[in-house]
Amino acid sequence: MRTLRTSCVAALLLSWAIDAIATDTYAPRCAEPASDPSRIAVAGGSITEVLYALGAEHLLLAVDRTSNYPPAALGLPQVGYVRNLSAEGILSMGPSLILGEDDMGPAEVLEQLSASGFEIRRLPEVHTAEGIVAKVRCVSNIIGLSADQQASSLSRLDGVLQDLQTVAQRKTEQVPRVAILLTLDDGVPTAGGADTSANGVIEMAGGHNVFTDFEGWKPVSLEAMAAADPEFIIMPERGVQNSGGRNGVLNHPAIKLTTAGQSGQLIAIDGMSLLGFGPRTLQVALNLSETLQQAP
Repeated sequence: MRTLRTSCVAALLLSWAIDAIATDTYAPRCAEPASDPSRIAVAGGSITEVLYALGAEHLLLAVDRTSNYPPAALGLPQVGYVRNLSAEGILSMGPSLILGEDDMGPAEVLEQLSASGFEIRRLPEVHTAEGIVAKVRCVSNIIGLSADQQASSLSRLDGVLQDLQTVAQRKTEQVPRVAILLTLDDGVPTAGGADTSANGVIEMAGGHNVFTDFEGWKPVSLEAMAAADPEFIIMPERGVQNSGGRNGVLNHPAIKLTTAGQSGQLIAIDGMSLLGFGPRTLQVALNLSETLQQAP
């Protein structure tokens, strides 16, 4: 009964996730299996994570530098960075399929690879919990997994998804004000605005992104940071390390006078799990929701 119930819940969640996203966004790139997915070169850490979660890591031929999870992926040959792929490296390996995230590139490299006859699939990116589930299904379709195999894989995510639905429905008088900073590059904070993975994570966790007045990732002045006054600041662990550690961030002029700076509410999280929008991002968002609600 438990197995049947879990499979049914996974199937319902899968249907809910896909219905929540415009069909024409995913269908052209995800509906049909690849002609030969036996030797995949991946450009994007979240896709590598998904393939391992699906038990399909045996299909991996090579990955890009953002593919740092699970640790076993670090032992695979590399094809450059997701937005700066090496045409020569990929050509020399001869993959049967190039599977990449929405921002893979550069365009001239992809054109060269396409002209050379390589099958290329670029996955759409939707920064929601539903988008993560849709990404898992997309990869499943491309590598030819059956509906039963997909349901089995997605059943592992159903509990987290249901908890995140509860977070989304929860009404509170004070929605926590949150900023996600990528780094303090040259002493200037770079913050995630609207239409970013940062904004998606904050919304999934039940917080309010204080920088939705701009789109993308942008440097933020001391004055803008003070006016936004986040109660929580979240950064990738590497960004914290590169910014002088926890004390260096909290004592930064743009940070120390904010509510987050004065209360020490700096949260450091592995960058790919936070912003990669693979399966781990669901759990990160759930953990963040608990932290945001429990803080004094």
